[in-house]
Amino acid sequence: MLHKIAQQIDQDTHLDVVDAHCDIPCGIYDPHHALIGALTVIRMVDLINAKVEEHGAGSTAEFINSMARYIAVKEEHAELTKHEVRVIWGDFIKDQHEENYPQLPALVHKIMQLGSKARQTVDRETAEDLLEAVNEFAEIFWQIKGFKTKRVAAPFPVTDEMVVPVL
Repeated sequence: MLHKIAQQIDQDTHLDVVDAHCDIPCGIYDPHHALIGALTVIRMVDLINAKVEEHGAGSTAEFINSMARYIAVKEEHAELTKHEVRVIWGDFIKDQHEENYPQLPALVHKIMQLGSKARQTVDRETAEDLLEAVNEFAEIFWQIKGFKTKRVAAPFPVTDEMVVPVL
């Protein structure tokens, strides 16, 4: 009954239908968190490898504690990277974007796979590949938003390049 009343109001008022790309709609999307996540994965891989080089496969409490923390952060940020890309993919990217950037579906799938592999391994090359894929995604994202991009050295202990918009 409530549905019929709402339908009648819609017919009587002739309101335009409005579509939004998110639930609120907020209109605020940015691949920055995905980039930070990928950079953090690289940093944790570096710290894990440095700790193993420094202590060997030692089983001191300090070593075990450090490794557990590094691994947990690596896992969390690989998943954060995947999550942030999934949100942009699901809430922001539309059919016309896929038409203009036909590589997008494969690129998002690649990011998902690399994020999983980064969680499973302690391989810097995989972590770098994840960052590169997220950089490609960021470049497309900002092109869709009408901004040019540039690559800059990250201002962190990991200085790999990250994509930023030219504002």
